[in-house]
Amino acid sequence: MSENVQGGWRFGTARWIVLAAIILGLFLFTGFFGVGLGIKPIMPEVFLPGEKLSEEPLFIIPFVGPFYYTNTMTGLLLADLVVLLIAFGVSRAVKSGKMALSGMSGAVEALLEALYGITEGTAGKWTKPIFSWFAAITLLVLASNWLGLIPGAETIGLIHEGHGDYAVKDLFSIGSLKVQTIWDETDAAHEGEVAAEGEHHGAAVIPFHRPVSTDLNFTFALAIVAVVMIQVFGFRSQGMAYLTKFWNTKTLFSKPIFGVIDFGVGLLELVSEFSKILSFAFRLFGNMFAGAVLLFVIGSLVPVFAQSMFYLLEFFVGLIQAVVFGMLTMVFMSQATQGHGEQHDEAH
Repeated sequence: MSENVQGGWRFGTARWIVLAAIILGLFLFTGFFGVGLGIKPIMPEVFLPGEKLSEEPLFIIPFVGPFYYTNTMTGLLLADLVVLLIAFGVSRAVKSGKMALSGMSGAVEALLEALYGITEGTAGKWTKPIFSWFAAITLLVLASNWLGLIPGAETIGLIHEGHGDYAVKDLFSIGSLKVQTIWDETDAAHEGEVAAEGEHHGAAVIPFHRPVSTDLNFTFALAIVAVVMIQVFGFRSQGMAYLTKFWNTKTLFSKPIFGVIDFGVGLLELVSEFSKILSFAFRLFGNMFAGAVLLFVIGSLVPVFAQSMFYLLEFFVGLIQAVVFGMLTMVFMSQATQGHGEQHDEAH
């Protein structure tokens, strides 16, 4: 009986939270019943790299240049923190001696069990070392993708000069903290509003937090790490014989025709290793960046409630892309541990 009451209370609480969010959106963006702010949605500026939050570089890297703090670095730090908290929470739940984990720990356990089962059926005796990379990459990408769905991500930040006929308008101040928004200057002039001091054309927002998976620098870096570790597993399992996958001259003179074909296939394998970096990087970046732009556009066209219908889609896209990135890494690592022609030899 108590469980039913508790379940009903939770449903009621969630219902009122959703209703309050809808009313707040109506108040902010539509001037509901003539008492709201009526803020007009502004089409966001879209940037491929992360935007700088620091005017001065944090440090200068020799032969590379200045290193600035960007909003995608905030996303990376938050994603790392989430993964560490998940690991700490699951570790505590396991050490508590519970027979079955529940809540967040149970969900993570179910996900990791599914990933381990996939790895075990593919990697064989290399399951444990490969699974650690599979799980780590999946959790990191999943955390970075889902953090972009938190309200305020990519919408709250610093106002700076940009493009368009927009001006900065002060909403209110709390001590030394000034809360501002971007206002359509044409509508403000039409309504007879007086421009506030410091207003200028071309205002835009640099968000404090942006999902790191929408930054091509991160996806390329993660792809390079994945491809390098694929080669590491290849050398660990086969030693220097792993190089024959790319430079195969065993039958070049004994069987010239087939030897030339094997040599050409080896060169194609070498090219494919570099192409994996591009494939990994652009697959993740393209899907997540497109999802972020979709939410921007829908929110600008219909600022109230319409985005909610696409949040569930992006929720599953973030999960699928994380698992796909990790699974491809796992499959390529497993393939690297198998010698060239190993299956043919076993068949004989």
